[in-house]
Amino acid sequence: MGDPRKIRRKYETPTHPWQKQRIEEEKKLFHEYGLKNKKELWRMETFLKKFKDQVKALASRVDKQSKLEEKQLIDRLVSLKLVSKSDSLDAVLGLGIMDVLNRRLQTILVKKGLARSMEQSRQFITHGHVLVNNKKVTFPSFMVTEKEESLIEFVPTSSLSKEDHPERIIKEVSKDKIDKKKVEKKEEAPPAFAPDEIKEIEEKGVVEKKIEKKVEKIEVSVKEKVKAEGAKEIKEESKKESKDKVESEEEK
Repeated sequence: MGDPRKIRRKYETPTHPWQKQRIEEEKKLFHEYGLKNKKELWRMETFLKKFKDQVKALASRVDKQSKLEEKQLIDRLVSLKLVSKSDSLDAVLGLGIMDVLNRRLQTILVKKGLARSMEQSRQFITHGHVLVNNKKVTFPSFMVTEKEESLIEFVPTSSLSKEDHPERIIKEVSKDKIDKKKVEKKEEAPPAFAPDEIKEIEEKGVVEKKIEKKVEKIEVSVKEKVKAEGAKEIKEESKKESKDKVESEEEK
């Protein structure tokens, strides 16, 4: 026989499937906290709703059992760092979904600087690299208590346990450096041209190079001609001088 346990859903779906405002809010939370699907968000909403329903039920009771349950509820919320000891039950009704999402292991791993992003944090957890109170946790929605927050670490046998691991190095760049880089990029950025204009510019460049080569050849040939003509003139002058000398000697 199979497992006699009946598997029930651990979350409640929205009352109406097509509400624009709710869908947009869910999208923002979905991307901000690196959730896998909407079920994870609905599970956290149901988790918070149970606390609020319990507070509403206790508000109408004034017996010893209600006081005991109230104390247990406050202790539970204080351990999760959702409320403080001095807060009343009314403070529980003011909690929002973001307060619960901030207590997930996936979020706290990023806040402690052990992961660069929510996506990377999720990967570290699901791949079994994270320990919480010396216990391996492989689901990102694990609710971390205040005591366990300081006991989060990487598995000693994992390569991520080394602080100089390339996936753990977070480069911090100051705002001044970022602004300077942006200015330099703007100054150095070449003018934007369309593909057709780029082709025309390249063709013009090729033509100009050909013209320059032809001009160089013509200049070289002209220089050679000038040299040759100069040599001829010198020879003719020397011939004339020699003839004049011969004639002057004959006359004498």
